[in-house]
Amino acid sequence: MPAFKDNNFNERSQAAAKARQAMVERFRAQPGPDDPAVIALREEQRKVAEARELRAAERRAAREAEAARQRADEAARLLEQKAREAEAAKLAVEAAARELARQADQKAARDARYAARKARR
Repeated sequence: MPAFKDNNFNERSQAAAKARQAMVERFRAQPGPDDPAVIALREEQRKVAEARELRAAERRAAREAEAARQRADEAARLLEQKAREAEAAKLAVEAAARELARQADQKAARDARYAARKARR
């Protein structure tokens, strides 16, 4: 096992100063905002953001188109249902009219028989 190394305050202070200096050097080594590489990177990021916005707009348009198609389908279904209901109502009215005509014919025949019976007396 290695022996315990006792760092005194001066050694620790020098090590911290060297670490700070290394951080400053790394920061100064970074390219500035007018560097062509930074400008190219920003341009690439702008293009990616524009493409992302375009895809989002396309998705929104597709969702809106789908919603409009669903509303149109629902309206068509409702229209067909109303047409079927109207046709059923029309058939019911015609059946009721036929029934009333049949009852009127029966009543007329009954009244004629009744009148004939009265006339025979």
